[in-house]
Amino acid sequence: MSSDNYSTPADYRQNSAALPVKLDKATLNKCWLNWAMHNITVASYDRMEGHGFVKALMPAIERFYPGEIGAQMAVLQPHTAYFNTEPQLGAIVTGIVIGMEEQRANGEPIDSNSIQTIKNSLMGPIAGIGDSSIQGTLIPILLSIAISLSQGGSVLGPIFYILVFNILIISLSYRVFHSGYKLGVRAVDYFVSENANKLRECMSIIGVTVIGGIASTYINLSTPLTFSSGGVKIDAQKILDGIFPNLLPLLAVLGVWILLTRFKLSVVKTMIVTLLISGIGAFIGIF
Repeated sequence: MSSDNYSTPADYRQNSAALPVKLDKATLNKCWLNWAMHNITVASYDRMEGHGFVKALMPAIERFYPGEIGAQMAVLQPHTAYFNTEPQLGAIVTGIVIGMEEQRANGEPIDSNSIQTIKNSLMGPIAGIGDSSIQGTLIPILLSIAISLSQGGSVLGPIFYILVFNILIISLSYRVFHSGYKLGVRAVDYFVSENANKLRECMSIIGVTVIGGIASTYINLSTPLTFSSGGVKIDAQKILDGIFPNLLPLLAVLGVWILLTRFKLSVVKTMIVTLLISGIGAFIGIF
């Protein structure tokens, strides 16, 4: 039958003798790989990860509606809508949606609006957990270890970071994707419950603590300024250390934070401002 006869998945199932479909592991792995590799492909402000989401769904949808371009388009078109979450942990949403689309293709009473509602309700909580646990906790911890290993010019630091980060991230993404497919809508409870909110708060606290530790350990800033009073030479740095040890590194961190939050500068512009202040300070002898 021509694919033009089917404008919706329901039309295809009602007019075909297609047997119930159960995705094999190879197809699921292809879906996961598509998400892992293309989640921010063709990202835009109005779609964000929407096109990457469609790319991840395509191998499954092609299995559900083989050769029926009209039915495939009817399923995929709504998924081009805005979608944005943390990409690694967000793989669970892709798995959940594929599981729901499988149920829908096999005749269960699930419509497109229900699936979009699940997507929209999950992307925020998962972004919160993913950003605080991965961007705010895991990455700073790994970087702190890598920086320590890199002292003296050793290449062990970057090698450690690249290998460990990718092993952990790939394993996490793969695991949560398949868990989402198996759990289906039951996975929603894990991310919108009170326990999930507590987890996000804990991860945020851990992340702030780790970043504070890194700042206090690896940021060194002092001043060579000295003053003479009554024939006595006064060292400005010793006075500062007596009042508040490591005050200058703290002020440097707070200054960068203000540039990023209060003045809304990008990371690149913040780095340029920091370099300018450092260069001028070193030139006139403040640092």
